[in-house]
Amino acid sequence: MSQLSEHLRNLGWTGKWIGMALILLQTFFPFIPFVLVAGTNVAIFGIEWGFIVNYAMSCLGAVVSFFIARYYGHAWVEKKLQKFPLVSQFSERMDKHGFVYVLLGRLIPILPSSAINFAAGLTRIRFHQFLWGTLIGKLPIVFLESMIAHDLFHFHKYKGRLLLLLVVFVALIVIGSSIKKVLTSSRK
Repeated sequence: MSQLSEHLRNLGWTGKWIGMALILLQTFFPFIPFVLVAGTNVAIFGIEWGFIVNYAMSCLGAVVSFFIARYYGHAWVEKKLQKFPLVSQFSERMDKHGFVYVLLGRLIPILPSSAINFAAGLTRIRFHQFLWGTLIGKLPIVFLESMIAHDLFHFHKYKGRLLLLLVVFVALIVIGSSIKKVLTSSRK
C-alpha cells in the first residue's frame, strides 16, 4: 500500500486519477480488498479528500455496476452471482423491500458490495431506492475503511483508535456472518 501510494504520488495528477480509477475498478473486480485501495487514496489525497474520493468513486462504481447488470450484462452477471448462493434469496427480498436490503447490505457485510450492485441491477428495484440505499449505506463503511487505512499508515500515532476501528469492523463482519447463517439456514 505504501509503495503504490508513493509511486502514484510521484506521478502527480496522473497518479491521483489512477487512484480514483482503482476504486472504480475495485467495485467491478473485488479481488483486492477495498481497504488497501482506500488506503492508497488516503495516502495520496490525505484523510479528508481521500475519504471523499473513496466514497464518490465507490458510489459511482456501484451505480455503473447496477446499470450494467440492468441493461447490458444479464448473462454475465447471473453467471458471476452464482458463486454466492445467498444472492438469489437476497434478490427476491430486494424486489419487495429494495431500499432496506441495499442499505443493510451496505452497512452489514452480508454479501460483497459488487454482488449487491449486480443483484440489484437484475431485480425490479427502482433506481432511486438503490441509489439512496447505496449513498446512505456506503457512507459509514467507506469512512470506517478509510480511517483504518489512514491509521495503518500512521500506526505509531493512532494505535488505540486503530484497535477500536478494527473491533468495530470485525464486529460488523461477525454480525454479517451471523445474519448470513440465519438466512441460509432458513432457506433449507
